[in-house]
Amino acid sequence: MIQVIDLTKTYGSTRAVSHLTFDVKPGQVTGFLGHNGAGKSTTMRAILGLHAPTSGKALINGVRKHDLCDPMREVGAMLDAAEVQGGRNAFDHLQALAYAGGIARRRVTEVLEEVGLTGAARRRIAGFSQGMRQRLGIAAALLGDPGVLILDEPVNGLDPDGIRWLRTLLRSLAAEGRTVLLSSHLMTEMSLTADRLVIIGHGRLIEDTTTTALLARFQGDVLVRSPRAVRLAEVLEAAGATVRRTRGTDASTTPASSAGGEEELLVSGLPAAAVGDVALANGCAVHELTARRRSLEEAFLEITR
Repeated sequence: MIQVIDLTKTYGSTRAVSHLTFDVKPGQVTGFLGHNGAGKSTTMRAILGLHAPTSGKALINGVRKHDLCDPMREVGAMLDAAEVQGGRNAFDHLQALAYAGGIARRRVTEVLEEVGLTGAARRRIAGFSQGMRQRLGIAAALLGDPGVLILDEPVNGLDPDGIRWLRTLLRSLAAEGRTVLLSSHLMTEMSLTADRLVIIGHGRLIEDTTTTALLARFQGDVLVRSPRAVRLAEVLEAAGATVRRTRGTDASTTPASSAGGEEELLVSGLPAAAVGDVALANGCAVHELTARRRSLEEAFLEITR
């Protein structure tokens, strides 16, 4: 697992990370979120021993990265896919890394196939697209078959098929009991991939929770369609809900109780189950009942505002 313990990192008068503490546990994908300049990359580099903490600790499997007995087999990372020698081909690049880590040559062939670069193995990296460089960086991170994986913005440059492939890969690695730490600015993809979320701002921890729990806190309104919209609106308002009438995608601020016939109602202040119970108790048929949650992007912007 990964442990960040009271981590602080300053550069001159600038404090990039401030007393940051969180764990990244095995068996799940942990999303690492924050605006640009929040301290994500600095934290990842501290975990990997590339930046020395000003104070506090960052540990992998209970020790500093430099103290791991077999680092390539314990942790794999991709921080910047562009940091490669463009004159090499993909196979030689990975082979050099494998040789340095005491990893068998056949593993190079395996990871190239796993990331979909077998056909480009002998091409010079300088001619790779951004998406191909991302795949190569992920291949390098997987080379030692590590139990801990750290990826900074790995989705950048990937096409939709590539994004789905990466999502499936990361979730399968976590299902094997590995520890996966992933940063991304693509909130929709993060909501589909991450089991847990660590959110920071100005180098400080804001949230450390499950994706499900965070989204549940930002429950949206409930869309209801009923042929007895007038009566339903009245009883819902009596139960403490706020009700608005909506036609199509446009919401009206006119009280729904003034409307007649079948209409769509937007209900806030009551969960979907309670809305259904109120409708049943008052004999109001319901043709649609949909809980509308706010997106992870909306939740993220709200809590980091």
